[in-house]
Amino acid sequence: MVSNPAAEQVAYVHQNEEVHSVQWKPLMSLTLLYASVIIGWIAYYNYQPKLLDKYNFKDLTLFLFVVQGIIMVITPMIAGRIGDRYRERQGKRLPLISAGISFAAMIFMSTAFTLFMDPGDVFRWILPVLITLWLFSMALFTSPAISTIELFVPLDKLPTAMAMLTIVYGLVYSIEPVIVDIIDYIGAPLTFVVGGVAVGLSGLLMHNNTKIVADKPKKTELAKSDFTYSLFLGIGFGIITTILFNMFPAWFAEKGYTPFDLSGDAIVSIILALVAVISLPLSKFAESRSIYLAILLSILATFALVAGIFFAKGTALITILLVLFAFMYSLMSVTFLPLALSVVKDKQKVFGVGVFFAGFELPNGILEAVLVAIGKF
Repeated sequence: MVSNPAAEQVAYVHQNEEVHSVQWKPLMSLTLLYASVIIGWIAYYNYQPKLLDKYNFKDLTLFLFVVQGIIMVITPMIAGRIGDRYRERQGKRLPLISAGISFAAMIFMSTAFTLFMDPGDVFRWILPVLITLWLFSMALFTSPAISTIELFVPLDKLPTAMAMLTIVYGLVYSIEPVIVDIIDYIGAPLTFVVGGVAVGLSGLLMHNNTKIVADKPKKTELAKSDFTYSLFLGIGFGIITTILFNMFPAWFAEKGYTPFDLSGDAIVSIILALVAVISLPLSKFAESRSIYLAILLSILATFALVAGIFFAKGTALITILLVLFAFMYSLMSVTFLPLALSVVKDKQKVFGVGVFFAGFELPNGILEAVLVAIGKF
């Protein structure tokens, strides 16, 4: 093979220069991967209880939710530690991300094959094993993949990059009922085949678009990383997210009325759609001001709004509170992870993101396990 010195020089310069502007191509590849991950989670939550019921594993529901919580809290930090070591020794974290994506796609396909075969009593035990492995594989690559966001944008533009992920997050979850109808129509086996293909292809696209992006830890002025701060940022964001997804619908059901007679789930979908629409303008607002001010504002306002929504009566007042909540939640979405990254040394960025997501998953894991234990999930 004949080498191309000019191309190699361009690649070398590209790899060793600081990022001064948003690199949209790899960033969009990351958003596509993120979308496939979200759709995978929607499919998982839709089919997990159905499969457990069909194959007589209802007694394992609490066990699997506890295992899920442990995996989702522990694995991001393990993956982050491994990712930082890969990055320091080999100059990239992509091998870990690619391995996790390949493993997840394989588990998707294995689950689809198992469901196609309709396992009997002897082989039905493979399903809980596959479910556990799928959880591990998804958690293994998700936070390292999201941690690459700091490679594609300058530090002061991280809220803009997070806005892109928030748009995907908000839009996909806002149409969750439609996605659930589609996957119910095509059935579990085909759903897992499509999920495996989507994760695999989006992972391949990200690999191809990021393999020449510089991934060496840079020099940092931080004396040490503040992982506790990252953890509590994740926990705070996780609490609000858990309230939105798991508690808002129940609250509105208990009130007996909702704005415009919408269901609680429909209200959550509308909130998420609004979050997606306003996230980019709010990211520009956050970039033009102190990110610490944006964080403080969003934390205080969001918890106050949650309390107001819980106690408020009257359609007009609740509607106003919900719109304000969407604004504050969007502001949290675009600022919390950038702040978590800002308090972590460059050579520990992947682990820092893992700590953030461990905190993010902790409230949801605890709540789901409690709801299953008391029979309300």
